[in-house]
Amino acid sequence: MKKDNSLSENELKALISLLEDDDTEILNHIRNKILSIGKPIIPLLEDTWTSSLNLKLQSRIEDILHTLQFGLLKEKLQNWYENEQDDLLKGLWILATYQYPDLEYEELKVKIEQLYFETWVSFQNVQHPIDQIRRLNSIFFEKLSFKANVNNFHSVNNSMINQVLESKKGNPISLSVVYMLIAQKLKLPVFGVNLPNLFVLTYKSEELTFYINVFNRGVIFAKQDIDNYLKQLKLPQNETFYSPCDNLAILRRTIHNLIQSFEHAAQGEKIPELIELLSILGENINDNTEK
Repeated sequence: MKKDNSLSENELKALISLLEDDDTEILNHIRNKILSIGKPIIPLLEDTWTSSLNLKLQSRIEDILHTLQFGLLKEKLQNWYENEQDDLLKGLWILATYQYPDLEYEELKVKIEQLYFETWVSFQNVQHPIDQIRRLNSIFFEKLSFKANVNNFHSVNNSMINQVLESKKGNPISLSVVYMLIAQKLKLPVFGVNLPNLFVLTYKSEELTFYINVFNRGVIFAKQDIDNYLKQLKLPQNETFYSPCDNLAILRRTIHNLIQSFEHAAQGEKIPELIELLSILGENINDNTEK
């Protein structure tokens, strides 16, 4: 069985075992060799980490695994940015693999489809847009039990789509995204809106436009409320604050939230990697709109 053009599985295992060496020059050479092999060696690294009792070896394997997995994440994100921006769930899945590298995209698709079906069953025969959103609110917050994670607002998992779907708790943008994905499957014209310090949704059709604060149990509000909100923040009116944003803006804002979460958790060493992800998405890190 070959994992690489030149090394057998036993040879790869022997190579990994050399990570126990304390000679810096040898260790760097072995590390670079393993990194050059790339994705095919990941299962052997994981197996060795699981079976080893050597904490030093485990730590070195963890570092290499993260480097390899982060490289794969960046490749997927670059492809999403160039070819797949219409698939918001896929973009959020890619970001979630930063913390959960074994997470499968199909697993998330199945969960969203299940939520849609549970909603659709109780949603039929509702016609007026306001009534539709009120019914969706009832289903989302009562039947499906989603709620704002006010007790652990800065948790990293609030920005991990798999954890939001599992715990039914999230921050303004993650809750809004799940709500929006269900609404759009119901053929409702519901989209994200990038307000300063708060992410909300808009129901926008040719006949009617109004707004939805999912973090506040789906409360419905009007353009004038945004006017007043901006006045409180002493910010000028800007069309961006009233109009649907695209999936790229949602992914960028999710990364900004992650940066804040890792800062709050005193894990600042992760921030340069997240800034790197923002650069892949065409943004320089000077924007602090989040939540």
